[in-house]
Amino acid sequence: MNLTYFLFFVCIIVCTLIITYWAARRSNTTNRFYIASGSLTGFQNGMAIAGDFISAASFLGIVGMIAISGYDGFLYSIGFLVSYIVVLFLVAEPVHRLGKYSLGDVICSRFPSGQMRMIMAIGAFMISILYMIPQLVASGFLLRLLLNIDYSISVLVIGGLMTIYVVFGGMVATSWVQIVKTVVLMSGTFLLALIVFSNMNWNLPYLLEKVKTGSPLGESFFLPGHQFGNPLEFLSLQLALVLGTAGLPHILIRLFTVRNTFEVRRSLISSTWIIGTFYIMTLVLGLGTVALLGFDKLIAIDPTGNLAAPLLAKEVGGDFLLAFVSAIAFTTIVAVVAGLVISATTAFSHDIFHHIFKKGKSTELEQLKAARWTALGIGFISTMFALQLEAINVTFLVSMTFIVAASSNFPVLILTIYWKRFTQVGAIIGMVSGLLASLVLVLLGPHIMNSDGGWIARDAVISLYNPGIISIPIGFLGAYLGTICSSKQAQTEAEFRRFYIRSQTGITSRSENS
Repeated sequence: MNLTYFLFFVCIIVCTLIITYWAARRSNTTNRFYIASGSLTGFQNGMAIAGDFISAASFLGIVGMIAISGYDGFLYSIGFLVSYIVVLFLVAEPVHRLGKYSLGDVICSRFPSGQMRMIMAIGAFMISILYMIPQLVASGFLLRLLLNIDYSISVLVIGGLMTIYVVFGGMVATSWVQIVKTVVLMSGTFLLALIVFSNMNWNLPYLLEKVKTGSPLGESFFLPGHQFGNPLEFLSLQLALVLGTAGLPHILIRLFTVRNTFEVRRSLISSTWIIGTFYIMTLVLGLGTVALLGFDKLIAIDPTGNLAAPLLAKEVGGDFLLAFVSAIAFTTIVAVVAGLVISATTAFSHDIFHHIFKKGKSTELEQLKAARWTALGIGFISTMFALQLEAINVTFLVSMTFIVAASSNFPVLILTIYWKRFTQVGAIIGMVSGLLASLVLVLLGPHIMNSDGGWIARDAVISLYNPGIISIPIGFLGAYLGTICSSKQAQTEAEFRRFYIRSQTGITSRSENS
């Protein structure tokens, strides 16, 4: 075990546990536990959103994808970044005005029923677990590589840490862990990018020439088509990334942690700038990997490219910089997983326990106890899954998360806010159809089915690695058909007008206030 690596990891663990201890003394109400009492400023929340969104797949995966696939690797970043424009202009302010703790609150503000809340909670729970597992698997590989710790022990360590953050600190601890992660991530990535440029004598054309000679792609490195030979595949992926973010529960609940819509806008604008700057720096790191480390050396050590950033750090800065960059990756995983745990915890303890089991009559103490036990259970479940998935390619789980969110939560959320004729039946059918379609298409696609032996994968459409272009319209179609078939249950024009005014302005009628 390298002592430098070990000390960096211990430092991060100690710092985050100190934050949790500080937050635990303040998370003594449900309002504090779920949304930090809306006490974050817009800029603080923007940093937390960026920390919640930039996962290990972004920091480790995109750098490697750029190094291996060139231009196509950077296209992932474009989809991730553009998605925040959709969130900002279409859903952010209505979600803040309509909800309190969860996405279920938002939908049930128009369709109040236990059935609707249960379905939204199940969707949020599934999306959070699906996203959590690949983060835990990535942490297991990272700790095993750097500290020579067994994979199972590595997963148990990170799973235990994230559970401690949420059980004791709630949203307060989660938010500040994410803010610290953003500061460390941006600082470290910027430092590494500067070192790359310094090794190129601060000469961008020279860096680009080195990339052309260092990559087997040559001049075509900067041209599309190396990873997405099928334009439909590219379109489907971008559709899932752009729309999926607006349906991710762990991102949307962050809109409740500020006091007003001005701070909501400030949060998203801040996070968009942070995320955009980060992805520009990953482009530099991807180019630097090819120019300084070399394509052949990267592939020889790690054919997937996921270790491109740590390997580049070691190449230009030795063990110390490698330890620093790896610690950043570890912090990234911890922060994202903590955000996912709080999202799943809120879905179960608030929507299911408080509203369905207790009919909205549970005490503050009962809700806090249920939330903490739920966080413990979710941490245990996701850790057990991750322990069993060491040998599987988990890339499809990340893409599945965005596809499921874009196919189920996004259509229901958009139509609830903006379509006057939309009904509860349409919302339920849209949610279920989008959820099932996305799961079935991914599970029967080439990520799971062998392209040579799997009979499903021979179909040119089903063989899409990212079938969002099929499942997202299915979610919308299910919502539309369910609404048309239950048009008699539609709200009156006056009822929808009151709901719409509330979603757009926050103004409620006297009857609603009472």
